[in-house]
This record gives sequence, C-alpha cells and structure tokens, in this order.
Amino acid sequence: MLERLLDIFHIASTQGHGSLALIFVIGILFGGIIQYTRVDKFEKIAGFAMLKDTIVPKMLFLAIGLASIGLFFMVKMGYAHYHIKPVMLGGLIIGGALFGISMAILGKCPGTGPVSIAEGRIDVLVGAIGGLVGGGVFTMNYDFFKTLMGENMGKLVLTDFFKGHEDLTILLFGLGLVAISIAIPTLEEFDEVDLAQLEEESALHTKAKAAKLHH
Repeated sequence: MLERLLDIFHIASTQGHGSLALIFVIGILFGGIIQYTRVDKFEKIAGFAMLKDTIVPKMLFLAIGLASIGLFFMVKMGYAHYHIKPVMLGGLIIGGALFGISMAILGKCPGTGPVSIAEGRIDVLVGAIGGLVGGGVFTMNYDFFKTLMGENMGKLVLTDFFKGHEDLTILLFGLGLVAISIAIPTLEEFDEVDLAQLEEESALHTKAKAAKLHH
C-alpha cells in the first residue's frame, strides 16, 4: 500500500504534469480560491441543488469556459495534453445520478471536500472515508460494475464533430459558457460567514446612525 502511495508522486512528476513544486503551488492557489469564494460551504452546494444559490453554477460555467479555451490552445502549442476517457453511457448516467445525489446530501464535491477537511469539518471527513470505502467496493467488484457501464463508444471530443473548424468551435463553446455564467442571476443562500458579516454590518450601521443623531 505504501509503495502504491509513493507511486502517485512518481507518476505526477514523470508524466508531463509539471514538477511536484508546481503542482503544490497550483493546489495552494486552488484551495485559496475555493475558500475565498466560499463554495466549499454546505449552503452553497446544497443551495445549488435546490436552485436557491447560483454562485456554484456561475463559477463552474466561467471556469469551464475559460479553461476549455486555454487548455485547447495549450495542447495545440504542445504545452499540455489531453487525458480523454471513453464514453460509456450506462456508467455516465448511473454514476452521474449517484454523484449528484451524494453531492447534494453531503453538500460538498471532490474539489471542495479536501478544503473543508483542512478546515476541520468532521462530517466531510466521514464522507471522504465513505467515498474511499465505496471506491474499494467498486474496485473489488469491477467485473460486475463493468456490465452496468454499457458499450464503449470510444473517446469522443466536441471538435470531432466540427473537423476543420476546431479553433472556432472551442472559442464559441468557451465564450458561450462565459456568457451563460454572466447571464445567470445571482442568488445566494446565507452561510454562517454571511450571517456574521450581515450582523456586523448592521451593528456598524446602527452605531453610525446613532452617532449622527447624537451630533
């Protein structure tokens, strides 16, 4: 087991993903952005599932739109490469449904979960342990689950359907997602940080109003 864990670092540093130092810095930046936007809060993810908070979808559409354009041209210039997985409809539908339900119940996703664990949230740690157990069950019973995944339809990407117009396709796709992000109305489900800030702002406003009346 220890040897397999050490292999993770070896693979990350020898398969064109950049140095471990660069990966570490990117991880710090990612965690910082997640905390700054507070999308690791339960209210944000659960609010998204209930259509009461739009911060997460706005962030997702913006990130995917910009990243799709940047990654496409980085690959084209030889600075990055794709890791495309095959399309298997059964696995995508069943897995997507399980992922969505679990994400709404736990109020976290695989990206925000580790950030919450770093904050000391025990409920997310329990959820992560459950995810590891689920992964182990899947691995040990892979032959059975493979039959549920359906036919392998090959590795497909959007540009395969627009041969000769790849650059324009990606630009339109990416900018379209950015436009959707901007167009989505901003709705927020208040979390503990929001409520604390509102109480503080209300107290300051009341204090300022009282001081003005006194003078």
